[in-house]
Amino acid sequence: MESSYLVLSFSPLPAELIKTLLSPYRGMLDRDIEVIVFRNLGDRASLFSLLEKADVIIGDYTMTIPITRDMCNAMKKTRLIAQPSTGYDHIDIQACAEKGIPVANIGGANAVSVAEYTIMTALALMRRLIEAHSRTSRGEWPQWELMDRGAFELHGKIWGIIGFGRIGREVARRARAFDMRILYYDKVRASPDIEENYGAEFAPLPRLLKTSDVVSIHVPLTPETRGMIGEKELRLMKPSAILINPARGEVVDEEALARALREGWIFGAAVDVYSREPPTQDHPLLKLRDVNLILTPHIAGATTDARARIIQVTIDNVIRVLRGEKPVNVVNMSL
Repeated sequence: MESSYLVLSFSPLPAELIKTLLSPYRGMLDRDIEVIVFRNLGDRASLFSLLEKADVIIGDYTMTIPITRDMCNAMKKTRLIAQPSTGYDHIDIQACAEKGIPVANIGGANAVSVAEYTIMTALALMRRLIEAHSRTSRGEWPQWELMDRGAFELHGKIWGIIGFGRIGREVARRARAFDMRILYYDKVRASPDIEENYGAEFAPLPRLLKTSDVVSIHVPLTPETRGMIGEKELRLMKPSAILINPARGEVVDEEALARALREGWIFGAAVDVYSREPPTQDHPLLKLRDVNLILTPHIAGATTDARARIIQVTIDNVIRVLRGEKPVNVVNMSL
């Protein structure tokens, strides 16, 4: 038997910190834990040597270090890849499944944070809050102009949710407090009990886009969701509707969204994620001026509260598999 378990981390947390987070659970295990943080992909010999020895791998929450098929094939004893984020599109989950290695994300650890961000940006867009603040702070007084151009309540409107998982359901829970009608689209329809619990009605995507006043996206990036919202879909939306994307940048055609805002197909948009992060200065959304647009740097799920939960969920899963138990929040296979 090896003298210790090896936890290999691609995330930029110090090894000492990870070791400290794991230390309270030492009494539950039959041996010590060694933690190595490795981020030098140029040193392939060391990388593949560590992959062969790793019992558990912690993925990179910055998503700059991928886990490829070649890397997966080098794993000889890995019981789990624990990804400390919701997204996992930098990991070849199919290759991991073929190798019998479960990949787990953080489940709903940041669902509340993303849901609150979504509600916050919806309110800000409907009331043109960013423009109102910017112009007032410059000494302007656009009171009547902003009122004449339109500002809207959430009360009594229709909220369309694309992706009715943990985050989508948290959004529905909060939107109901504004007496909104909730529509949702998901590739798997929820049970009648869940629909009743959240006050949500299933709708095909075209109908959801045509009828909703607020559309928010909460799907992972998959071959099916890549480019899910393009020009055709944006043109289905009301000119008074807003779009919020805290999911993945590649789900939305960014060029089409920029045109929709510039030409007034929709009332506004909030974007927290981009097809390339950070976006370059020639990104179509960064070049827009005088439109109802909120841009944020992928922080929807990154509150201090959520980050603490994310770390705890990841550590719990690592300990779980080292004790011989099944991991939770697995995204690439059924256990």
